[in-house]
Amino acid sequence: MLTTISKRFRWEMGHRLPDHPGLCRNIHGHSYAMEVRLAGIPNENGMVMDYFDLTELVRPLIEQLDHCFIINAADAELLMFLQHHGMKTVVVDFATTAENLAEYALRFVVNALPQSHAIQHVTVSIHETEKTSARVELQL
Repeated sequence: MLTTISKRFRWEMGHRLPDHPGLCRNIHGHSYAMEVRLAGIPNENGMVMDYFDLTELVRPLIEQLDHCFIINAADAELLMFLQHHGMKTVVVDFATTAENLAEYALRFVVNALPQSHAIQHVTVSIHETEKTSARVELQL
């Protein structure tokens, strides 16, 4: 029987969607929340993963994203402006939608799992607002 654990993380981050026809094409930010769910068979201590270990696994991602401006490399003019003014940026090769950010975070989590993990399923949800979120899942 699979058991699922989850933990929620928060950070502040700016972005924009330059090709969006509405307000999201403007520079703006969100108080993001991410929920990471790991499913597997509990170990001899009764844990799928220690919550402390999950926090340490995700910490580098949160530190990378917190108070940054995440930007698609194709948004070259804005990227040049931000870098010229010494702003903290994370440059990616995708539109910075909640859907794509969820996939970005999922890949980070999966790649950060220890070699000896017993995780069978990973789910990451990204919440841009209290009312909107995107979720991706991967069976390992």
